[in-house]
Amino acid sequence: MALKDIKAKIGSTNRTNKVTRAMEAVSAVKMRKTQERALKGRPYARAALQILSRLSGGADLVRHPLARAREPKRIALVIITSDKGLAGALSANVTKAAREALRGYPVEAVSVYAYGKKGMEFFTHRGYRITGFWENRIDEVELSVMDRLVADLTRAYAAEAFDRVIVAYSNFRSTFEQTPTIRTLLPLSLEEVRKLVEDIVPSKGKYSTLDRSQDVPAYTIEPEDAELLDLLVPRLVAASLYHMLLESKASEHSARMVAMKSASDKSKEVVRDLTRTYNKLRQAAITREVSEIVGGREALAS
Repeated sequence: MALKDIKAKIGSTNRTNKVTRAMEAVSAVKMRKTQERALKGRPYARAALQILSRLSGGADLVRHPLARAREPKRIALVIITSDKGLAGALSANVTKAAREALRGYPVEAVSVYAYGKKGMEFFTHRGYRITGFWENRIDEVELSVMDRLVADLTRAYAAEAFDRVIVAYSNFRSTFEQTPTIRTLLPLSLEEVRKLVEDIVPSKGKYSTLDRSQDVPAYTIEPEDAELLDLLVPRLVAASLYHMLLESKASEHSARMVAMKSASDKSKEVVRDLTRTYNKLRQAAITREVSEIVGGREALAS
């Protein structure tokens, strides 16, 4: 490779490094904001979901249309991914986990609700029916979109349009750890609630001092427990889904920050190697020119 080409490549790589460093800084700021929002939402989600634990001992909850389990012949999948790239394998890991969860179900038995273009494109190309699609471009979780999605899911499940609702999303563990997770949203069950509540409490950090879920006595509701459950259960479903959306947002920004940091580090390494190669070739060219001058002078002298 000529010296001119190496020099041009060094300049191009330096410009790429400036871009990735800027994107890393932006992602770091967004990650901290989204992480704080997700962590602040955890106590509310934990308290709301523990209400279900207290109500789980009542027979009316078991008979509620949103808690009644059926043989899962028809499945609704809520897939939460990103509209943007440059986040490593974050969305790919979520779609892979979702595809694995659907193994054994025919394509025509699955209804996909895609929150994010990556998940929508993945399942569209594989012949799945996209029942609902929402873009995931902005950093805020739109409550109107979430309310409409929860309303569609609860209404269709109560009407027995499908027998199970599962959610595939990326669970935020830490800045460097995001886990693709599958949760059963409907029917509501105490076991799934316990798993989600357990994930709400981080293993370290200032939020790790929150009390973890505990078994509590069942509530006795007066005068009309069925009326209260009709109001409360959909809200618990919404709290669960909203928490998953927050987790997915925090995971996306974390993964993008890490990916941009890796790209910045790699570009520095490439520049260092190219500079070393450039200096070697330049030194060799100078040595060759000096040798030619010395050889010409000796030839003239003889």
